[in-house]
Amino acid sequence: MNKSEIPAAQKAALSLLLDDHRKVKKIFKDFEKEKDVAARQRMVEEACTELTVHTKIEEEKFYPYLRDQDPQAFGELLNEALVEHASAKELITQLQGMDPEDDLYDAKFTVLGEYVNHHVTEEEGELFPKVISKKIDLKDLAQEMESLKQDLVPSAAMS
Repeated sequence: MNKSEIPAAQKAALSLLLDDHRKVKKIFKDFEKEKDVAARQRMVEEACTELTVHTKIEEEKFYPYLRDQDPQAFGELLNEALVEHASAKELITQLQGMDPEDDLYDAKFTVLGEYVNHHVTEEEGELFPKVISKKIDLKDLAQEMESLKQDLVPSAAMS
């Protein structure tokens, strides 16, 4: 999904989520090429932090708002997203308790990346287009999402 395709009523909220998606996808891609163990560990830590903040914003603000707007249209997609989040959070917890030299460290991060890519594909291919087609106004929600992100990551630069 391209930001230029997003109508004004949804632009800020969906752009925030799209930016998060792009950022973590880049981390996963860079991880595959990185050979330095310390750099790989920093990438894992950054991705885990980014994903933790992102899932919290979606679960506390975005998903409940969409469910309130149209439970019939969004319910099943949101239920799937929550299950995907639970799987990702479990892997994040495991990774945070591991050392980069542990046998399954790289494998767990790779699988986390696969989960995230699948989740992003569904959100950008199904959920976001449905939000746009139903003309859900996200302007007020965008402020709440940005505010929560700033609370969770005080150094987050909001544009």
